Amino acid sequence: MSKSEPYEIQVAGTTDGGDRVPDLSPREASERWLSKLRVDKADSTVSSYHYRLKHFIEWAEETGITSIADLTGWDIETYETRRREEGLETVSLNNELGTLQNFLEYCARVELVDESLPEKVDPPNVSSSEQVNDTRLHTDSAKTLLEYYDAHSEEYASRAHTLLALAWYTGARLGALRGLDAEDFNKEERCVEFSHRPREETPLKNGLDGERIVGLPEHVCDVVDEYIRRNRLEEFDDYGRRPLLSGQMGRGSTNGLRAWMYLATVPCLHSACPHGNDPNTCEYLTYSTSSQCPSSRSPHQVRTGSITWQLNRGIPAERVSERVNTSIEVLLRHYDQPSKMEEMRERRRDYLDRLDFGDGEGIDE
Repeated sequence: MSKSEPYEIQVAGTTDGGDRVPDLSPREASERWLSKLRVDKADSTVSSYHYRLKHFIEWAEETGITSIADLTGWDIETYETRRREEGLETVSLNNELGTLQNFLEYCARVELVDESLPEKVDPPNVSSSEQVNDTRLHTDSAKTLLEYYDAHSEEYASRAHTLLALAWYTGARLGALRGLDAEDFNKEERCVEFSHRPREETPLKNGLDGERIVGLPEHVCDVVDEYIRRNRLEEFDDYGRRPLLSGQMGRGSTNGLRAWMYLATVPCLHSACPHGNDPNTCEYLTYSTSSQCPSSRSPHQVRTGSITWQLNRGIPAERVSERVNTSIEVLLRHYDQPSKMEEMRERRRDYLDRLDFGDGEGIDE
């Protein structure tokens, strides 16, 4: 199973209806925990927890631990040592052990393991620089790309143009963009509405808390409106809805939208290839290979660039947080990535004219 596919929960290990705590294996216990998480977590989140925990479950089975109740602090230490010896990066080890700790907290709460066992998991500290992936679509590149689409009639309001414009001006996640219907765009009110529709396979990462209406500049609305009227493929998904970003088979898949974004951001659309390739023969300019171009960008990297840009433009962090549906803490830690020059140019611009001694403004000494 690839990491792009959602993990299917297999619920196991039910009680017999009495007071006895069931004797569950590590795998059975993990299945029950993941099943519980699925109630209010997005499939992508549950899948990420599964992949972080699977190494521990496989190790426990290899070691001969058949009952989760037999797990000890020494077992936790042994597993952590093994993962370190396998060369796992610190940030990955932190994520794995953090998920293991959360799992064991659940096990302790339902009395499958000793209540002190979760405390014996010790995720390594991760520096701020290790936590952040600084690869993003930079403002200059986004501006150049969007200007290219605006200036070329054959590309204006294309699916690529619309996808990039919506992603840049909303800062939305890939799943939120994929879930948009044509009816979710309101030209008169100049906005798009993101809705949580898990039963129709378009959930939002934060569930109902992720639902929001995001305003758009007028010129972006013109692009989306033109796209819907002239260029959108009039296709329906399996639920009779009209996906905004449609393909030949209806709603674009997650991998499909990711590939469309990579293609929409290749730099040789607007300038000479920075890697010296000939666009007529470049192997990266296809649906299946565009992600390999060193200068194309994924939806997440566009989101990161957008959030940084919105903050740089002076939009308060609280408002950006609402628009992109993430906490202020996460926003500032993972997405706020201005260069020193960008920070000087944008964030401090409003204050430069105050750094002057005007009449009557001097300080008496």
